[in-house]
Amino acid sequence: MGHEIVGQVTSIGHNVTKFRVGDIAGVGCIIGSCGPCDNCKQDLENYCPKMLWTFNGHHEDGTRAFGGYSDNMVVEERYAILIPNGFALAGTAPLLCAGITAYSPLKYFGLSKLDRHLGVAEFGGVGHMAVKFAKAFGAKVTVISSSPSKKKEAVERLGADSFLVSHN
Repeated sequence: MGHEIVGQVTSIGHNVTKFRVGDIAGVGCIIGSCGPCDNCKQDLENYCPKMLWTFNGHHEDGTRAFGGYSDNMVVEERYAILIPNGFALAGTAPLLCAGITAYSPLKYFGLSKLDRHLGVAEFGGVGHMAVKFAKAFGAKVTVISSSPSKKKEAVERLGADSFLVSHN
């Protein structure tokens, strides 16, 4: 869908302060919103009636947004993330969807507090990210999967504390 995007900044608007031409930026699934509505003011831009998706959205002038499938794209500064020098770009892109999908609820529900135990049901892209973030927060992690073949990856590669097969 073109929504995990990492690319080089080729030009900036006159009010842009956190990017320079040549910087590497990351973009998730939203590239714009109205700003003054109640949702935007409460950091709930995903509920803004004028929210603009990275992919298949339409700019105010009617042009369509094609996301990562575009050669170039326009993004509001607040929806772009400065990627530090030295980050592997191919490994950075998944953080902009699966990564934030896992990170946001872990942070919101206080997984960083001591003595937390997280169960990760199934083990796809979001599940992998959930294990990595939860371990970084210091939580105990159990991966729950219907596929016994994923145990080695979950425990040995990603550091899950335990693994549970969800069927006999």
